Parts: sequence; C-alpha cells; structure tokens
Amino acid sequence: MEAKGKKIFVVEDEKDILELIRMKLEGAGFVTKGFKTALPMLNLLKIEHPDLIILDLMLPDLDGMEVCLRIKKDKTTSAIPIVMLTARTDLEDKIKGLEYGADDYVTKPFESRELIARIKAILRRSEWENGKNVLSITEDFIIDFNHYEVWIKGKRIDLTLTEFKILQLLTKRPGWVYNRSQILDYLWGNDKIVIERTIDVHIRNLREKLGDYAYLIRNIRGVGYQFFCEEENDREEE
Repeated sequence: MEAKGKKIFVVEDEKDILELIRMKLEGAGFVTKGFKTALPMLNLLKIEHPDLIILDLMLPDLDGMEVCLRIKKDKTTSAIPIVMLTARTDLEDKIKGLEYGADDYVTKPFESRELIARIKAILRRSEWENGKNVLSITEDFIIDFNHYEVWIKGKRIDLTLTEFKILQLLTKRPGWVYNRSQILDYLWGNDKIVIERTIDVHIRNLREKLGDYAYLIRNIRGVGYQFFCEEENDREEE
C-alpha cells in the first residue's frame, strides 16, 4: 500500500508521543496533522477528511470512545478508519472500542513499525471496501473481489468458492484471529452441517495453491486462523 500523500490525523494529548508518532508516520510517507485535544479535530472534520485517524482515549476535553462514536454516527465521516491508541489494556476496553466502530486498538507502549504496518493494512482494506474491490496484498499477489479471482505473479490461481471465501474473510481484517466456528458461520451459516475440522482441509488446500504466499495464512494453535501481511514489516526495515 502506497503511503505517499495519505493523510492521517493524530489526536494525542502527550506532546512527546504526538511528535514521535507524527515523525514516524511522515518518515513512512504519510501526511499528518496533530491535535492535543478532540474538539479542534472534530471541527476540522467538518471541512477536511483524512484517510485515517489515530485517536488516544484519555483526552482532556472528551473521552476517546465518545469521539469515536460521534465520528462513526456521522454519515459524512463514518467511513474514516480509526485506530485507538491508549494505555488502557483491559479486554473490556478493547471490546468496547471495536463495538464503537474502531478499526484497530493499539496499546501503549507500542512499536512504531507495528503501528505503521497496522495502518497500512487498514488503509489497504478501506480502499477496496469503498469501491475498488481489488486488494493488492503485494505487487505480485492480487485479489479481485468483483470477479472472485486471485492472481499471483501474473498467473490466475484456481480456487474453489469455499477457498476464495475463506481468503476473503481472513484478508478483511489482517491480524484478526478467526476460530473455526466463526469461519464455518461465515461460509455456511445454518444451511450446512459440517465439522469444524473441515476448515483445516480447505485451508491446507488454499495454502498449497498460494505457493510462496502460503505463510501469510497462519494457524494460531488452539484458537484458529489469521492473515498476517508480513510484507509491511519488511518494508519498514528496508
């Protein structure tokens, strides 16, 4: 995902952290605007929309959860991705943040490369969800959701509909772990009775077909499966 020219609003009341985030993002090619409080950012949203918002939860003027809810309830701003950045580590806070519409939740302290990788993954997903429907995992790995096609190194990969839908689900939220039951529900709902281990067979076949990119579908032992776009981390190290 090309970062150059992508605009990010950063809302963080701690000056040092705000400056650090902006410096790292701008070093990666993003354009940033910083805010120490929420209201100036909300006012600017009336006339200017960023590609993504990084939002601290503990702000001096408004609670970050409330800010997120306001943005997501407004039809003119609801599509803007939000990454919550906070020292709150409680599971309930994370669940609440996602329920309020956040696209990701990063806890402090954080690694700059990980934050940038997550931002790129969210922006990449946002692009195809907002109309393009063509997801470029890398230059050589492309998923066309309009035509149910996968292309690797210029060659069309023949996937079954089930394999494609599994890939579609996993790439919607890179890094998100789906258990087998959730994958089954996505594929068939209540229309088909199958055992959870059927998913393992489909994913094994999918991995074989993805070849060099099979490693991006990871088995999280005892939990389920996730799609992890490691290329973003690699680019940051270059």
